[in-house]
Amino acid sequence: MAQQHHVLTAGDGQNLVTEDVTVVEGDVATISCRVKNSDDSVIQLLNPNRQTIYFRDFRPLKDSRFQLVNFSNSELRVSLTNVSISDEGRYFCQLYTDPPQEIYTTITVLVPPRNLVIDIQKEIAVEGEEIELNCTAMASRPATTIRWFKGNKELTGKSEVEQWSDMYTVTSQLVLKVGREDDGVPVICLVDHPAVKDLQTQRYLEVMYKPQVRVSQNYPVQGLTREGEPLELTCAAFGKPQPTDMRWLRVDDEMPQHVVVSGSNLLISNLNKTDNGTYRCEASNAVGKSHADYMLFVYDSRAGEEGAIRSVDHAVVGGVVAVVVFAMLCLLIILGRYFARHKGTYFTHEAKGADDAADADTAIINAEGGQNNSEEKKEYFI
Repeated sequence: MAQQHHVLTAGDGQNLVTEDVTVVEGDVATISCRVKNSDDSVIQLLNPNRQTIYFRDFRPLKDSRFQLVNFSNSELRVSLTNVSISDEGRYFCQLYTDPPQEIYTTITVLVPPRNLVIDIQKEIAVEGEEIELNCTAMASRPATTIRWFKGNKELTGKSEVEQWSDMYTVTSQLVLKVGREDDGVPVICLVDHPAVKDLQTQRYLEVMYKPQVRVSQNYPVQGLTREGEPLELTCAAFGKPQPTDMRWLRVDDEMPQHVVVSGSNLLISNLNKTDNGTYRCEASNAVGKSHADYMLFVYDSRAGEEGAIRSVDHAVVGGVVAVVVFAMLCLLIILGRYFARHKGTYFTHEAKGADDAADADTAIINAEGGQNNSEEKKEYFI
């Protein structure tokens, strides 16, 4: 219930306070007349025809829907049950002071839509067609706002409002182009209205579409189609309605006589190169016809094996080369270390005898002597 304050201040410092009331038809409205700085003056409540509903705690009006909720020197509170549109209007709070004070409260009655209906132009549509849907919210107050959704996606419609007396009927039109993906999807008409929450209705789309065709290779499962081997293909088709006619053909040529077609399967037990070509599976239903192609190329019977052997030979050669290179590297390292060790020993013997010389001349003499001794030893050895 929405309320808005209207405050009236009298010259003598007293004042009356009340609130506007918004209520849904059939619910309860509560009217409150309150006094600030009360001096025990009489409070009364009047209806839009200015008939007294309550004078203090007494009810002169015969309408029993009005009931006293609270009465005191500072407040007169009255409830009105089973509110209808005829109850809408201004209600007056009066305070018998000198001079008298008066303030009014307005009761606004909301009426939710009586019915919510979706009409669809075509119960069954074909993909690619545009269909028209109309959603009508009847006899509401105020006029309702209609929103459209396809699944979770909000769409935009076009609304028209008709007024009958104090009531409003709203019709929203939605034009929708449908595809096969829309089959079974709900179209929702939802109402935005202050008197009601979550009011909606929906229709499920039914869309017919031509077949979707797919060709799969059952054998060989993987690898090449080679001469002398079998080939098995399967055709799958889905549509709405389900395809009733399915056939195999060879594009731009006649079907070989040794090809066996059984329902959705095509079998060639012994492939040869004359079988090369494009094989087509066609499927049709009441909406239309579709197809899928399989291009066959028959390889030599040993195709693929030579490549495998060649790859093995290359692997072996590469392994041998790697071993040879590794062996040569090891040999070079060993020879290098051997020559380095013997070269060092030669220089050591050549300098022997000069290490203990007192001067350069003596070192030269000793070195020559050392060479002679070495030669002598060498000759003796020989």
